[in-house]
Amino acid sequence: MGRAEERRARQRGGRRAAARRSSRAAGKSGIRRFFGIKKIIGAFFGLCLLGMLAFVVLYMVIDIPKGNAEAQQQSNVYKYSDGKTTLARSGGDGVNRQNVDLAEIDKDVRNTFVAAENMTFYEDAGVDLRGTARGLLNTLSGKGKQGGSTITQQYVKNYYLTSDQTISRKLKELVISLKVDREKTKDEILAGYINTSYYGRGASGIQAAAQAYYRKNAKDLDVAEGAYLAALLQAPSQYDWAVASDTSKKLVKDRWNYVLDNMVKMKWLDAGERADMKFPVPKEPQGTPGLEGQTGYLVEAANSELAEHLVDQGSAADLEEAKAIVDKGGWTVTLNIDKKKQTQLEKAVKDTLTSKLDPEKRDVDGDVQAGAVSVDPKTGKVLAMYGGVDYTEHFRNNATRSDYQPASTFKPVILAAAVDEDAETQEGQPITANTVYDGDSKRPVVDASGNEVGFAPPNEDDVDYGDVTVQEAMNASVNSVFAQMGVDVGMEKVMEVASALGMDVEDEQAVPAQTLGSMGASPLEMAGVYATLDNHGEKVTPAVIASAEHKDRTVEIPDPIGEQVISREAADTVTSVLTGVVDDGTARQSVRENPARNGQQVAGKTGTSDDNKSAWFAGYTPNLVTTVGLFGEDSKTHAQVTLQGATGTLPGKGRVAGGSFPARIWAQYTFGAMGEVTEFDLETKQGAAVQPSETPTVEESPSESPSESPTTEEPTQSPSQSPSQEPTSEAPTDEVSSTPPSTLPTESETEETPPDDGGDEWWQDEEQ
Repeated sequence: MGRAEERRARQRGGRRAAARRSSRAAGKSGIRRFFGIKKIIGAFFGLCLLGMLAFVVLYMVIDIPKGNAEAQQQSNVYKYSDGKTTLARSGGDGVNRQNVDLAEIDKDVRNTFVAAENMTFYEDAGVDLRGTARGLLNTLSGKGKQGGSTITQQYVKNYYLTSDQTISRKLKELVISLKVDREKTKDEILAGYINTSYYGRGASGIQAAAQAYYRKNAKDLDVAEGAYLAALLQAPSQYDWAVASDTSKKLVKDRWNYVLDNMVKMKWLDAGERADMKFPVPKEPQGTPGLEGQTGYLVEAANSELAEHLVDQGSAADLEEAKAIVDKGGWTVTLNIDKKKQTQLEKAVKDTLTSKLDPEKRDVDGDVQAGAVSVDPKTGKVLAMYGGVDYTEHFRNNATRSDYQPASTFKPVILAAAVDEDAETQEGQPITANTVYDGDSKRPVVDASGNEVGFAPPNEDDVDYGDVTVQEAMNASVNSVFAQMGVDVGMEKVMEVASALGMDVEDEQAVPAQTLGSMGASPLEMAGVYATLDNHGEKVTPAVIASAEHKDRTVEIPDPIGEQVISREAADTVTSVLTGVVDDGTARQSVRENPARNGQQVAGKTGTSDDNKSAWFAGYTPNLVTTVGLFGEDSKTHAQVTLQGATGTLPGKGRVAGGSFPARIWAQYTFGAMGEVTEFDLETKQGAAVQPSETPTVEESPSESPSESPTTEEPTQSPSQSPSQEPTSEAPTDEVSSTPPSTLPTESETEETPPDDGGDEWWQDEEQ
């Protein structure tokens, strides 16, 4: 064999050997993969087996506990800030619940609850494994409330367990539900469920709910009413028709339709009968005994805040569940409310406003709602709150409602953003208290490129102010100036600062129209904004609750004072400018000239919304921040209506401006509750605002009349108006002289004798 042939033979042998080695290696690799898969499968089945064994052990170990939801109900005790004086008791013997036999309730009404929550109720074993697994995963991942629980599981949670969002509680719920389903009939379980569920309005159980919403016994409910109560269980406070927003009303109607459609699907309801059904609007809430006057508003505010803490700390999945936990009782809640200041605030509202309202004489007087909140800016404590004339007569808390526009009380937020951002005008000038803007009415707002943005708000009475400083524009609440300033700063930045200061603007558009305060806000919310300004830019979150104790739970009350959210210079500059509003602007007659002021430094801002539907005064001293809001609410339909003409004592058009009743309430309360006279400690390079045209005096006799001059108010965009739309020429009002600032008459030049119907009051309004 030649060398070449020998070499080729060796190569062929090498390739065959390599192929054999490769084949053997591939075979071993495949075997390894096979055994690897077997191990994985084995491990999986092993875990399943362990899980099954663990569940068997749990099933054997966990017994159905003694359940007595009625006995578990205890009183909640609410105390004033001294920790000794009792404000109110609720719950306990007065728990709004009465068990009823299922046989007393119409079968179709019973079925509405099954159609709403668990259509397989009569066939299932009491648990929804898929829904429970989803709930466990949600708990582990921190995503909140589980979904898919059966009626049996919900009954077990209501009657035997707590609402804690823990793995152990959910596993107990699963085991006990299986056992309860075996030991009780479906009717017993359904009766337990509808008798222990929470329906809102303080009602636990269907009998209390029937009374609370329809003033009838459960046995007299019809199918449509039963479907509403069944729909209500998904979100009782959100779906309560009396306080529901337009969105919530749509949601609960959708839920009501869902329940009835499911009944038709289950052949429990005739399709023709279903088609003829109309939504049964619930009756107005009735006050709970013991919660008359302001007591109910304070208790409600405390309960809402406590519920928020329970959710934040993981003791409840959502606010609905948390409120049910609070209503079950056993709490001792100490509020930050100072009993003396609370009395002073109530008296200020009565003396200044409600005693002058006569709905029999003027229909509009029946539409006036007042709300106020007073906060200590150094501690964040809510010292006093006014929620309405009486909790048993007007269910909605005007101090916490956020469905009315704050109007010009938003303007300080724009200035705060400008200073905090070191913003400049279109001409490159830093925005300070002395920066000059064009204050002409309907001046088109332009962007950084000089292009018009499609927004040109009018000033009240279409007044052209010409060139004015920021200070003068704040004093006179000139819309055109702050609309341009918002664009100069950047509306995204303005809304960011608004959020940082405490406003809920998450769902609001960052558009120029927002500079007019067209979003919704509550007196409580605005008190937090102004308290943060007063606190030199350190965030203040107003706190109603000082402590909350329960034998089964620990609740930590967070510190109301937070981090620095805007610079001290920005906050102090705004405070400095707002002293000008009081001393030389829209609040001068109601606040500056009050004899009880005694030289106290005051910063504040007035505001009056579109069509005079709301009027505000937000003001503060170094140690006390108080916001007062008046809201026009139709006494029958609860729609927003004008306040104009209320009391019949205001001159001119009878406009209820922020510098009238709101500022007067604020002044009487603040100057009586503030204690010793104090001064602001301001760190700002922008001076101490513009000096007032005349030094405030305190010697003036109450019988003397202050000056009166025509006034204007800034427009605010109505909710129906698109932000991109051009405002109408009819501007909403804010309380300011229609004379440009450079030629504002002095008090001596404008002094007039007030009309006979109000001549005995020293503070007759300058603004109308």
